[in-house]
Amino acid sequence: MTSPLSKLGLGSGQFPLEQASARGRPPGAEVRDILEIAARSRLGVLDLAGRSPQSESAIGDMMPRPNPFRISISTVRADRGPDLVEAEARAALRRLGVDQADCIFVPSASELFGPHGLALWDRLKALKDQGLTKKIGISVFASDDPLGLARRFRPAVVQAPASLLAQRLIVDGTLAAITGLGMEVHLRSIFLNGLLLLPPDRAPNHLKEAAARISKARRMIAEGKSDPLQAALGFALSRPEAAAVLVGVASAAELNAVIRAAASPPPELDWDEMAIDDPVALDPRAWAAA
Repeated sequence: MTSPLSKLGLGSGQFPLEQASARGRPPGAEVRDILEIAARSRLGVLDLAGRSPQSESAIGDMMPRPNPFRISISTVRADRGPDLVEAEARAALRRLGVDQADCIFVPSASELFGPHGLALWDRLKALKDQGLTKKIGISVFASDDPLGLARRFRPAVVQAPASLLAQRLIVDGTLAAITGLGMEVHLRSIFLNGLLLLPPDRAPNHLKEAAARISKARRMIAEGKSDPLQAALGFALSRPEAAAVLVGVASAAELNAVIRAAASPPPELDWDEMAIDDPVALDPRAWAAA
């Protein structure tokens, strides 16, 4: 039987690179521990999209060797021109100390529909042909018409938000249709910035109307003898559409907790009853990726 950890990937957005961790440890020590734990646990994808050059250099210095991860990076803005897109992609890989990316993502669908979008996509296809990356992909939101994008551009990977609270792209069949086209789906924002962990009275203002549904989900999880972390991971990792499930952590302790929860048998819960049908309130554009 395949381990659930084989799907688990690590996002770097919460790495404490500029300040000490919550435990007061130097940022470098915490990030090094995170990467070593991820490597030992055989997490596959390491998503470094959107990191600054300084962060890429720091992570590259701390990376276990030989590199055990499938590295994902993202492009700079299309309007900076395809030559600079290529130059920055090559520089990012040098800073990370790797010769090839597993995937280079276009970070926003809007980049592809501007005047420089087709030139950007053509350059990425050329970089794939040259062996700089194994795959090229697109990072989408539910409101971007992900299936239409997939059919038009034929990326190898589509990175999309989904969680047990925000199931829109699962319920409407979008993610299943994308995988049916032979493309990988990488799920992100599976914790929706910790929303499920917040008491209902601390929910953000734009989610006050959904507080009752959040309370119901928390109650169902407790009655199922589970906890929100295990439930969120169990939902995402059990999705047949997902080739990878990205999680963000700010400490080694958080990653250890995620790995323990992911390795546990998924709770038997009624996922359908937990979904919140409020696409505006749950739009991840308003939330940092979790």
